[in-house]
Amino acid sequence: MASPWIEFCEQANPGVLSEARGSQPFQNARRVQESVSSAAEKRALVWMAERTPAWINSDHLTLLGFVAEISAGAGYALSHWNRYWLLGVIGFLALNWLGDSLDGTLARVRQRQRPRYGFYVDHMVDSFGALALMSGLSISGYMHPYIAIGLLIVFLLLSIQSYLATYTLGEFQLSFWKFGPTEIRILLAGGNIALLFQPMIWHRHYRLFDVGGVVGIIGMAAMLVFSTARNTMRLFREERLS
Repeated sequence: MASPWIEFCEQANPGVLSEARGSQPFQNARRVQESVSSAAEKRALVWMAERTPAWINSDHLTLLGFVAEISAGAGYALSHWNRYWLLGVIGFLALNWLGDSLDGTLARVRQRQRPRYGFYVDHMVDSFGALALMSGLSISGYMHPYIAIGLLIVFLLLSIQSYLATYTLGEFQLSFWKFGPTEIRILLAGGNIALLFQPMIWHRHYRLFDVGGVVGIIGMAAMLVFSTARNTMRLFREERLS
């Protein structure tokens, strides 16, 4: 809640308000990462960050992750005409993991952190990347466009929930129910290999990625409802009116 001084400045003098707010240090949110792969992943990322050449910085890695995710979406689209592009997508997903996961670790290891800039850029990049990935899947013919749209909508809603929780609770949730971005990439990579051999399942009545997409929508929707209810109750208790 804003202090009376801040509220007064907001009413009387926006310039003074900017100065008052500028004097307050930015509070970085506590990162909550409890996915299955998080412990091993953290050790690997720190090892790589300590050995990354000095001329490579976090912005280079963020750009690598973004270009790789856009390329993965393009690879899915091209797999409509040549299914072996699915193998190329696996490579792009690996590069996306490298760029998206190592950029923040590199900044922390080198003590070159820009919390607001990094948070904003990373998650705008993630949003555009998810749009590219789902667009590619909808073009590929391996997933119905409506399911791809549903996945994108639920992903963005879950992201919004996470960002609001970061602002209001000071906790940035990187994983839900032991499941995070790395696990999603692993599932996609495994699914791509399966598509090469058996794109249709259950007596060839259903597309593999349609079934997987529906399961993903249900799972993320459940995470969204659970997290929203939990955070709402927590905020209600912490700001209970007397």
